[in-house]
Amino acid sequence: MDISIRNVEQNDYDFLLPLFRQVHEFHVFVRPDLYKENITPVEQEFFESQLIDSKQHIFVATIGNDIVGVIVTKEEETIENSFVKARKVLVINSLCVAETHRKKGIGKKLTKYVFDFGRSLRVDGIELGVSEENTSAIEFYRSIGMTTKGRKMEVSLN
Repeated sequence: MDISIRNVEQNDYDFLLPLFRQVHEFHVFVRPDLYKENITPVEQEFFESQLIDSKQHIFVATIGNDIVGVIVTKEEETIENSFVKARKVLVINSLCVAETHRKKGIGKKLTKYVFDFGRSLRVDGIELGVSEENTSAIEFYRSIGMTTKGRKMEVSLN
């Protein structure tokens, strides 16, 4: 199985929509209080705006002509001030491998590609957010060397 990684193209949108749905449906399932059901969780106009934003980078994993994974990233900078140092990070906003292609090294290949890409941008680190309920994702991220930086906590007042 030959997995290739490439930059996303505008005409990939229709092939990516099922992957975007897969991620969104998981979020709706675990947090229906926050996420709405939506068969088009990433509108084409928003997708196209990401393509022209020089700080956003989207890569796809392909096997032959089939897109089997996607990783969506964005460069973010913290300006130094009296209590924090300047920092530039590459944030992974979304990572999805098609359910039928999981456990085949595609996620590892996508993240390794992004780690190398981050090095080429000279970022200080790669960061992402992950739901506490997504234990398989947490396990995966730990397996590729990521550690927990912090934790977001909440109390519902409704």
